[in-house]
Amino acid sequence: MALPLAEEDLLAAERRLQAAQRAGDAAALDDLLDDRLIAVGPDGGKVTKQEDLAAHRSGTSVVTGLVEEELDVLLAGDVGVTFFLGTVTGTYDGEPFDARLRYTRTWVRDTGLGWRVIAAHISPA
Repeated sequence: MALPLAEEDLLAAERRLQAAQRAGDAAALDDLLDDRLIAVGPDGGKVTKQEDLAAHRSGTSVVTGLVEEELDVLLAGDVGVTFFLGTVTGTYDGEPFDARLRYTRTWVRDTGLGWRVIAAHISPA
């Protein structure tokens, strides 16, 4: 059964975000992350959009693998939430990691910019 167009658009944005993470593409991430972004990492620390982009640009945060196991979506008008479960590998601050994680991302739809992440929470699964 086909998903409604708005859900398809949000899933496509989520998958573009995953691809940008894997590629370390800070320009694509800049387009997909709202300037007001607050993300809470698996360690409980908060990160802003600028901090996240700086980590990707500097090589502090490098994602080498991202395997999606589940991806669900919830829509309420111009707000959407994606629920990702998967394995993420890479390095952070020079230390390798390999973790099964859950990402909950809250997206807002901007008429000019499309879907953008405004809040995220990442936890071990």
